[in-house]
Amino acid sequence: MSTPEDVGAPRTEQVRSLARGLAVIRSFDAQHPQQTLADVARATGLTRAAARRFLLTLAEEGYVRTDGRLFTLTPRVLELGWSYLSAMGLPEIAAPHLERLVATVRESASVSVLDGDPHTGYDVVYVARVPTSRIMTVTITIGTRFPAWATSMGRVLLAALPPATLDSYLGALEPAALTAHTVSTPEQLRTELDRVRTDGHCVVDQELEAGLRSVAVPVHDRAGRVVAAANVSTHASRNDADGLRADILPELRACAAAIEADLRAAG
Repeated sequence: MSTPEDVGAPRTEQVRSLARGLAVIRSFDAQHPQQTLADVARATGLTRAAARRFLLTLAEEGYVRTDGRLFTLTPRVLELGWSYLSAMGLPEIAAPHLERLVATVRESASVSVLDGDPHTGYDVVYVARVPTSRIMTVTITIGTRFPAWATSMGRVLLAALPPATLDSYLGALEPAALTAHTVSTPEQLRTELDRVRTDGHCVVDQELEAGLRSVAVPVHDRAGRVVAAANVSTHASRNDADGLRADILPELRACAAAIEADLRAAG
């Protein structure tokens, strides 16, 4: 319920304060799990006084802890993302199907959603995952992000964007060559997305990381909209691209269909 102070406060000031608080949270990552006040101020562009106010507020709310010098996030920040995931229902629905898929193909499987906009770019965000052996130099967990244009799930999701949105995204995109195999121009990516749209699946061969191959398919809601993507990832030494299509893609399609059926049943 709004208070008189809420009603009278400038809307722009409320939004700016929220954005700054979120920036403070985002300044902590795998490379910076612990930070001093000066570190946070530098990473966010805030003054030390402002950074201190946000950190102390977050500490009071239980999202940050401090020993008086170093600040770290607490597990409570997971609640922020879990509220979204719980509302989706997708992680709980997908998990048992991914487990059966992994038991069959003996490779890691994941489900992700698209996050971002055409101007700042799109990422895939992992919302469900069942790993086998580790095949990447980074550890993938729930919430892990990768640039959508360089991943099989990302391309499946990008291919489902409305044409005007996709045009805006490709017009602003400046893809980087992550490996020697990476599609490195918007024109090449558009060609790939056209192929994905026609084929109904995407194979990415060592474009995100050398030695990593993956295949992905869309996951639709009850209205037929693409709401997520599912993939299987493997080391290049175990499966070539043709093997992914011949042996793993049919199992992945069946997994996606089972997830879709449960999504329909869940409403």
